[in-house]
Amino acid sequence: MSTLFKNSMMVFVSFLIIPGLWAADEKPVDLKVGDLAPTFEAKNDLGKDWKSRSTLDKQYLVVYFYPAAMTEGCTKQACSYRDNMEDLKLLGVKVVGISGDPVSNLKIFKKAHNLNFTLLSDEKGEIAQKFGVPVKAGGSIVQMIDNQEVTLSRELTTARWTFVIDKKGRIIYKNSSVNAEKDTREVLEVIKKDIDQTQ
Repeated sequence: MSTLFKNSMMVFVSFLIIPGLWAADEKPVDLKVGDLAPTFEAKNDLGKDWKSRSTLDKQYLVVYFYPAAMTEGCTKQACSYRDNMEDLKLLGVKVVGISGDPVSNLKIFKKAHNLNFTLLSDEKGEIAQKFGVPVKAGGSIVQMIDNQEVTLSRELTTARWTFVIDKKGRIIYKNSSVNAEKDTREVLEVIKKDIDQTQ
């Protein structure tokens, strides 16, 4: 095999590797209910550092991964969390939504739908990898924002998974087949049941 051919193959393969995706020989994480949740940090929708450790011993934490800001299913899911936020707060719950969108997209998403919870940017898929959430290549969507056509691009797309973490940092709920519209209702039921069992 010629050196030129080898070098060409290496260049070709390098374009197939998407940042944040696992290597072929690396097994994805498979978290179970009862496992300690991984800690993580990321930039929030204001571009500031956000750390999961800040919620430990204080609140339940809902960590939901979604494919892309401003898309139909993700908007329905986010608005459901928004509309049920008072009930969630009464139960001592903090919600964070995580996607591969850059902070700029998250700012637009939060403003457009008046979202009342934190969105986190996982552009390299590092948080998704910690939770075992599959990611694939990103993409772009075009939306009308304030009567202007805006293109929102992302490097990767995250699968729609939801986790609930209790005050001790353990996973009490994992859903890898999330229904965007029913997600909040199911999360509320899980947390209410856990509170009843621990009282």
